[in-house]
Amino acid sequence: MTLLFFWLFLAMMIVGLPIVFALILAPAISLMIEGKDIYLTLLVQRLYNGIDSFPLMAVPFFILAGEVMNAGKITQNLVNFSKAMIGHVRGGLAQVNILSSILFAGLSGSAVADTSALGSMLIPAMEKNGYSKKFSAAVTAASSVIGPIIPPSGLMILYAFVMNVSVGGLFAAGMIPGLMVGSGLMAITWYLSKRRNYPVANRRSTAKERAVATKNAFWPLLTPIILIGGILTGVFTPTEAAAVAAGYAFIVSLFVTRSLHFKDVPKVLRDSAISSGVILLLVGAAVSFSSVVSLSGAPAYLTNAVLKVSENPLVLLFMINILLFIVGMFLDAGPAILILGPILGPVVVGMGVDPLHFAVVMCVNVTVGLATPPMGLVLFVAASLSKESIENITMEILPFLMVEVTVIFLITFFPPLCLFVPHLLGFTT
Repeated sequence: MTLLFFWLFLAMMIVGLPIVFALILAPAISLMIEGKDIYLTLLVQRLYNGIDSFPLMAVPFFILAGEVMNAGKITQNLVNFSKAMIGHVRGGLAQVNILSSILFAGLSGSAVADTSALGSMLIPAMEKNGYSKKFSAAVTAASSVIGPIIPPSGLMILYAFVMNVSVGGLFAAGMIPGLMVGSGLMAITWYLSKRRNYPVANRRSTAKERAVATKNAFWPLLTPIILIGGILTGVFTPTEAAAVAAGYAFIVSLFVTRSLHFKDVPKVLRDSAISSGVILLLVGAAVSFSSVVSLSGAPAYLTNAVLKVSENPLVLLFMINILLFIVGMFLDAGPAILILGPILGPVVVGMGVDPLHFAVVMCVNVTVGLATPPMGLVLFVAASLSKESIENITMEILPFLMVEVTVIFLITFFPPLCLFVPHLLGFTT
């Protein structure tokens, strides 16, 4: 079988066909041209089977939890908590932005949700506090990529489903890399704030003010503890944890903080259903596409091509990092995982790389791509919120991208940074 389907896919992407249709039509047309119509039934079966999966039910539940948290304005409590803790340092509001993203990551696991929820509050606040719009948007976009790295993460669930990797192990493996990205962004923000003399957000909070802020943020902050604790201790599966997250979000928003009203629930459910439908259809199409990839022998071909360059796994990972960085400039994180995971994963694992290690490297890489020009999704969201051009935001985000790329290479060449926590918790491969 030739690689005609791949070139058709690229052509469809170039002319602007939505990726979900390109994933379905490219292999279908290729099979008909090559006279292998018998496999068309397989495409349809794989499309359905790709959606009909119990583990994949976690995705719509996590999306619902994030929508409820956003509609219930839970994020305001996280911002107030962050201000109380670090708002007094130089560039405090920018630091609050990053810390809020770290905390928000434990609620939604979505970079776009992070940018929308926090950016709508903090970009205008930072501008009033003396920051430029482009810097405010750049910090928001750069820090939002922490969302899919620190668990729970919808992106990691997709990878685990496609590549048959433990979700709990992958969640555990993302903890240290996620905190490394957050710490690195806070460090570069401190340097830039000191150099540019950015203001502090507010005076140092008193112990009483911090206690009040902690009390108000207690229920949202408890969310990741319940979810991750429940998954790692075996109380519930990742799919059940997602349902728990959605139920917990409703209870907190409707009855504890009372920041969500019953009249808002239909809109929350509708928005969640639309987002979930788009993602699940994309997953089904990608699984269908990957079946043709396997039939074509592309993984074996790629393996042989790579081995001709080098048999050193570190050299291979370096090359893959460069590839993923380029892909991330043009392709969204979900499709990149679904399309490239089945191709690159077997090659890397076959050369002795730990599956969890490569999973984290790939997930972090494509996540950073969300903030990479020219097609970074969170860049567009930040630009829309700030009314600033993509070009101006791109210039400001470069120092933050350098930090994130540095973290990618650190976790690539020092596997214990990814594997220490999973091995500590008993996840083995």
